[in-house]
Amino acid sequence: MTAVSKVLFVLSLVVLFNVSHATSVVDFCVADFNYPVGPAGYPCKNPANLTVDDFVFSGLGVPGDTSVTPFKVAVTGAFDATFPALNGLGISMARLDIGVGGVVPIHTHRVSELIILIEGSIIAGFIAEDNTAYYKTLNKGDIMIFPQNMLHFQVNCGEIPALAFVSLNSANPGFQLTSTSLFANDLPSNVVEKITLVDVVEVQRLKGLFGGTN
Repeated sequence: MTAVSKVLFVLSLVVLFNVSHATSVVDFCVADFNYPVGPAGYPCKNPANLTVDDFVFSGLGVPGDTSVTPFKVAVTGAFDATFPALNGLGISMARLDIGVGGVVPIHTHRVSELIILIEGSIIAGFIAEDNTAYYKTLNKGDIMIFPQNMLHFQVNCGEIPALAFVSLNSANPGFQLTSTSLFANDLPSNVVEKITLVDVVEVQRLKGLFGGTN
């Protein structure tokens, strides 16, 4: 077999592999919660048992209760755990209801987030790795992007409740709130004081507020 023939043979194998691989890819994988989630998501429901209702989520039409948190905010998520049809598709959405004076406190996701403001006015921003703060007052119809892993926030700066919707490029985007990470744990208060420079008395007060111990 000549060198050219060998190259053509290898290329034909690659093409055949790609074609066979492509034909094995499914268009969707509605999550089956009867089995545990793995690194690649949930196992798929049997397509023969699916209906159109598996592909519809109505939760984002219901206002969240902003009175139950100290931040006056309610987040309603359409993630794979609440909207099984998103499983494996790399996309999700959430509704943000932010009361007057309320905030979505500084937090981070493992993916990027796009926000569109529907009602009210908010200050939205993120802090880059070099500690540059990018923030702006958003009004109805404005959108803003928060790049992946960046600490970001939203503050209602208007006189009416604010409503926004966000989309994220993951069905399970993750959510780490800085305040709860610091003060909802059992890390000793004197250690939290050392790593934050927040007085231990204030650390203990915040632990009481967020449910932490020690």
